[in-house]
Amino acid sequence: MHRKQLTVFLSMLAIYALCAFVSYAFFFKQMASAAGMPMPDTGMSPLVLGLVDAGVVLVGYGLLGLAAYWFARKLGLPGIYSEDGNWKSWFVLPLGIGIACGLLVVLGDTIFAPINGVGHLPHPPFPLSINASLSAGIGEEILFRGLVFGLWAFLLNWVLRRFKGRTLALWIANILAALAFAAGHLETAVILTGAKSLAELSPILLVEVFLLNGVVGVVTGQRYMKDGLVAAFGVHFWSDMVWHVLWGLFA
Repeated sequence: MHRKQLTVFLSMLAIYALCAFVSYAFFFKQMASAAGMPMPDTGMSPLVLGLVDAGVVLVGYGLLGLAAYWFARKLGLPGIYSEDGNWKSWFVLPLGIGIACGLLVVLGDTIFAPINGVGHLPHPPFPLSINASLSAGIGEEILFRGLVFGLWAFLLNWVLRRFKGRTLALWIANILAALAFAAGHLETAVILTGAKSLAELSPILLVEVFLLNGVVGVVTGQRYMKDGLVAAFGVHFWSDMVWHVLWGLFA
């Protein structure tokens, strides 16, 4: 079973590496436009930059994913996917939950836009938004649900084990990982809004970023605990497809 789990993980990692390559090789100018500033001059062509970034993804996120899988096995969690599940728990349920989360973020953006100081939050240009949704869905779930969640859950479970506090440890870790996930979007908010630093972002915008991303983070964390990384990725990906791709086209 471990071999099947790792095979699925390596397939996800390969997709992420391909997305990293495509971003630089074919959407270099779009990324610079979305950032509102020229990309750093490395002396390398976009094609070479894409190959380098893909290599970083394979090595860096490969190691992070293996560490995350180790934590999951120690905690008795599904890991990459639930071996007791089926295509409904791996695809259908994440699809439905992801669409609901995406609509919730759209609603939140609509409510906050008149009062956050920047209006509707910006999105990556289409079709880069599709590639970005796929990349974020895999990479951020490996990092935040797999590693951050796993590390905190492992430590908290060790502290609370004499009190049989595994469930409490998992949910505290889920909330901490969701907060870290939300904080991880602050730099993107600075770049996409044209601010020079976090200090220039309004408090209401900070609340929006933490609230909306935090809710999505908690939901994906719950699916990670129940059905593994594949399910968490599914929720994240479909949420981003609604939010960044569909809403990004019509907002």
